[in-house]
Amino acid sequence: MSSPHLKAIIFDIGGVVLHSPFIAIDEIESEKGLPRNYLNVSIASRGPGGAWERFERGELSLFPFYDEFGRDLSDTENGNKWYTEYCARKKIDLPALPMMLDIDGREVFGRMMRQTTAYDCHILRAIHRIRASGRWLIIALTNNYSKHITGSSSSMPLTAARPPIRAPDSELRFLGWEDGAKFHLRALFDDFCDSSELGMRKPDPEFYLLACQRNDIRPGEAVFLDDIGMNLKAARVLGMETIHVPIGGTLDAVKQLEGKLGIDLTSDLDHDNTTSAKL
Repeated sequence: MSSPHLKAIIFDIGGVVLHSPFIAIDEIESEKGLPRNYLNVSIASRGPGGAWERFERGELSLFPFYDEFGRDLSDTENGNKWYTEYCARKKIDLPALPMMLDIDGREVFGRMMRQTTAYDCHILRAIHRIRASGRWLIIALTNNYSKHITGSSSSMPLTAARPPIRAPDSELRFLGWEDGAKFHLRALFDDFCDSSELGMRKPDPEFYLLACQRNDIRPGEAVFLDDIGMNLKAARVLGMETIHVPIGGTLDAVKQLEGKLGIDLTSDLDHDNTTSAKL
């Protein structure tokens, strides 16, 4: 069913426009013999005080983040407790848990970033066609970390204790950002709301509301695409329409968006039905 009242499409970046960095986490868990989602649960359970969320809010610079991230992921005392609670909530059998871990935060983050060096072709095609129509705003709303990696900003940070420092070229190469192409993705959007620059992150309702205020729209005039359920739930509470984008499900998500907008976003698919393109 089309939604003629819509004025904007709001896209998450990692896991929607770009490949999900959490694919790398799944691979690392498998390589280390950890239960599925063990590291993801550890990251999420630390909440606002953990290295991951602090980095996404721009409160940690890159190299201190590596150290704190590694310590967080290596903390089996809390990790095992949180994973036990996770299994109880999910009503799944509790597997064997690690006695100790030594996780290199830089290596994990590097693998996550290198995983995101490709666009999803279905989403990219949709963005280009929406742009060509000239009928809707195209907005990015992303939990990101560019403030302390690129040293540049499209927005005035709301909580900047000190100016950001650009990472060395050698570190950009390690992260897969050596050609600067990742920065070009901002040109796809009318506005790019980056958590590390604005000092707030999803699912904080104020982050969504700020994106709306910056673009002179009401939440009910936007449709939001994200791969994480809690982020979508927060958007729905505010009145946004939402589309879930699971790993491997971008084409179905674009078809849902096509129905809401009433324009063609999916015809002329590549013959090999590829789902990615390098940045």
